Amino acid sequence: MTSFEDFGKRKRVSDDDKMECGICWHVYDSAAGDPFWQIPPGMPFSALPEDWRCPNCDALQSKFMRLGDGR
Repeated sequence: MTSFEDFGKRKRVSDDDKMECGICWHVYDSAAGDPFWQIPPGMPFSALPEDWRCPNCDALQSKFMRLGDGR
């Protein structure tokens, strides 16, 4: 398991955590949702549909990592 794959839908990710793509550095913020995939604001990363991918580079959810506190 790579360091990226240790995040994704793991229980250590809280509903308000921002997740960053390890490929292109796009940040998924649950407060904003994702207009490209028609994800409404307030949807946590852990609740995203299985087929959701990075809207910028099409990376899998397993390539996302949790941003640290203060970001």
